[in-house]
Order: sequence, then C-alpha cells, then structure tokens
Amino acid sequence: MTTRGAIPRQWWDLIVTLDDATSEVYSGFFVAEEGTMSTFRALGEVIAATGLFCSLYTDRGSHYWHTPEAGGGVDKDNPTQVGRALNQLGIELIPAYSPEARGRSERMFGTLQKRLPQELRLAGISTMEDANRFLKEVFWPAHNARFARPAEDTGSAFVAFAGTLEDILCVQQERIVAGDNTLRYKGRTLQIPADRHRHHYVKARVRVHEYPDGTLAVFHGPRRLACYTAQGQPIDEPDKRAA
Repeated sequence: MTTRGAIPRQWWDLIVTLDDATSEVYSGFFVAEEGTMSTFRALGEVIAATGLFCSLYTDRGSHYWHTPEAGGGVDKDNPTQVGRALNQLGIELIPAYSPEARGRSERMFGTLQKRLPQELRLAGISTMEDANRFLKEVFWPAHNARFARPAEDTGSAFVAFAGTLEDILCVQQERIVAGDNTLRYKGRTLQIPADRHRHHYVKARVRVHEYPDGTLAVFHGPRRLACYTAQGQPIDEPDKRAA
C-alpha cells in the first residue's frame, strides 16, 4: 500500500503494511518509487517480525496484479512476481476494487498524509535515510500506541516461518545458457563459473534471482551456481549468499 509524503522539495512513496483487524502498522518506509522490490522488502520485514499471515489485501497496482483491461478485473491465472512469491508462501492475495473496500487503510493514509509531513519537518528531517530511521524508532511506535486496537479474538493468526525468505521474495526469471556458458539478464552478461558437478551448462535452463538490494544469483534447479553484484560481476565463493 502506498501514499506520497511531501518532504521539502521532494516526493517519496511511503510503503505501509498494517493489520486490518487492529490497525497496527507492521512495516512502513519511504522509497523513491513503489514497485515489486519495495513490496518484497515490506513482506520480508513483516514475516521476519511476526510470521506468515493468511492474506494480503492490496490495490490493483501492476506489481500486484496483471489487469488485461484498464479498470477491469485482475488476471488471477497470470501472477506477477509478487503473486508468485505469495503463492509460494501460501498467502492469499486479494484485490481491492474501490477505496471503500479498503476502508481502514484509506482512513489510515488520510491520517498519515496530514500528520507525517509535519512531523518530519518539525524533526528537521530532509533525507530518506533519516526519515526511515525516524519512522522506525519514533513515529511508528507512537502511532501504534495511539491508534492500534486489540483484536476481538485472542491468540495470534500468524504462523512462524522457518525457511529462507530471500530466494522467495525476489524477482525470478528463466534463461537458457549460451554456448560460452553465459546468460544475459537486463543488459548484463553473467558468466557461470566451472564447478565440480558438470563441465558446463550450455543450453541448460537456469533461473536468475534478482534481490531487493540489486544483487543477483543463478540457480539450476535447487542449486545456486553463482552470485553477482548488481552490475553483474561475480562474487567470490566465500562471500556468496548461503544456499
């Protein structure tokens, strides 16, 4: 869920994830532009802090849903990267078709649009890094203490997650390895290094993972073959992400 918060001479997107039953904000941060990676970041923060939840209610933004006709129904049989990740986690993605259907979140953003820019100005904050630190350390704790309400039912609906999130909450795309044991991804050439399992991966179907921090990895089935910087440079073996 997003809104835009005004900082002097700047416009940032505010990504907020809140509990529809209690209005408690679980995650909220500024980014330059809302999209797939900001959604993965938000989901990662919520799941790491609370566990898996049953469903996510969102607008029909293009990073959540493919919508064949403008203003029409979403295509639930053709998931986006966010939809694919939520399917893997067993979380239902629910589209909202009107602001009224998103009632609690719309009211929440109305409150934030009025209060948050003034709070940031009073705190003398002008950078995104400082703003996000302020949100985490000051604003959300005070906001939740004032506006969050206990759920009607006791107990928790969250389920602990024991797996690894980073290779689910990422962009995944398939590629075919070229004759020189490389593949192309968004203008970058990724060289697959030699390994002890096979001499090369020429013509093999592999999967590229692009993480929210911009780094990349190449998988063949469940095996991670290599990791790369955001620019496509190999990362040495000792520095690879744990598989």
